Amino acid sequence: MVEEATQGLHSTAGHRKIYHTETPSSLSEIEDHKLPYIDIPIVEVQRVLGKGLVKGSIVLLGGDPGVGKSTLLLQLLGKILDQDFAGSSLYVSGEESAQQIKMRASRLGVSNDQLLVYAETNLHQVLTQIEKIRPQIVVIDSVQTLYSPDISSIPGSISQVREVADQLVRIGKQNHIAIFIVGHVTKDGNLAGPKTLEHLVDTVLHFEGEREQPCRILRCLKNRFGPTDEIGVFEMAGDGLVEISNPSELFLRERPDKTPGSVVFPTLEGSRPILVEVQGLACQSSYGVSLRNAVGFDKNRLTMLLAVLEKRAGIVLSNYDVYINVVGGLRLFEPAADLAICSAILSSVTNNSISSTMIVFGEVGLSGEIRTVRQQDLRLKESSKLGFKEALVPFKKEAPLDAFRLQLTPLNSVIDLLDHIGNKNTIDS
Repeated sequence: MVEEATQGLHSTAGHRKIYHTETPSSLSEIEDHKLPYIDIPIVEVQRVLGKGLVKGSIVLLGGDPGVGKSTLLLQLLGKILDQDFAGSSLYVSGEESAQQIKMRASRLGVSNDQLLVYAETNLHQVLTQIEKIRPQIVVIDSVQTLYSPDISSIPGSISQVREVADQLVRIGKQNHIAIFIVGHVTKDGNLAGPKTLEHLVDTVLHFEGEREQPCRILRCLKNRFGPTDEIGVFEMAGDGLVEISNPSELFLRERPDKTPGSVVFPTLEGSRPILVEVQGLACQSSYGVSLRNAVGFDKNRLTMLLAVLEKRAGIVLSNYDVYINVVGGLRLFEPAADLAICSAILSSVTNNSISSTMIVFGEVGLSGEIRTVRQQDLRLKESSKLGFKEALVPFKKEAPLDAFRLQLTPLNSVIDLLDHIGNKNTIDS
């Protein structure tokens, strides 16, 4: 049972007329015009959103507690207002007082009279201030703390979250106000509340990172006005978030030399290749059931790759505990990382270190075959720019043995990979 408002000053029924049209229109009758964008001076955020922040768009930002969501949005508002922005912004906080926000702003170096702070949890009061001030940008921190008096359930419930989000979407669309909504996440990392919350908004962003590590990643999960596969990389410092223009340098700067189980993989995040270190460790199991753990990689896919290595390459791994770690807190979702994972495991089992100037990528099938992946040339070009000399790549007919000054070693199957790992001419002894 879900409670819904049927009357009230700011109820859902009172705002439905803003989308009413008398008759449907054909595509040719609809006026074609460019979307009005707000320039974003933070390059990593601009990359994730696309051309910029669309006026009237609703952006949902989720992330673990303490990861830096409020810090990111406060810095973003400060940067936008400092570039001769014609208009004001409103930061609504239901979790912190105005004095706490002032302290964070001072630490971040944010100081602008056009940045208005409002500590309130009553949705009616917030909507009244938005209609009165008419800001260009509004931040709601967070949607689970606001409540509508028209609904008797507690703040954060399904009914309240749906009602609050619906009212914010309507007032944003009606007045062409860009609204950032901060959302809590569950222990599984998913956005808390009803799934309709993600359907209502135009853009869904997820801010992720480990508290123990300074790296933070802004990932786009949905975007009606731009790409959905770009990421922004930041580093948490004492005075706020710092943009990382070259993420590969961040992820590889502490990589040890001549260490078995260490492999460099060029992942592709949107249109940007990023080189990351993949670490594998295989040791004799002390228990009856071998352990398989992965950080930054799908554990089920790791189990599948181990089965392929054992069945197709003849490597007995059932008596080994296997661990995989993607350095820097990055998460790998694309199947192009399969070959790098297998290489790290074989390198650890054979105790042979892979050359520090080599990259590895390719998809591994259940038959042990190594398949080509998307944007191979882009991965090779970026690796060459960063000083790498060799590459283990999927076999491709009529492909050159060198590209972008890289010596390519094409592989057909995991058996070829095993032969290559055992070749003393291609490893650091």
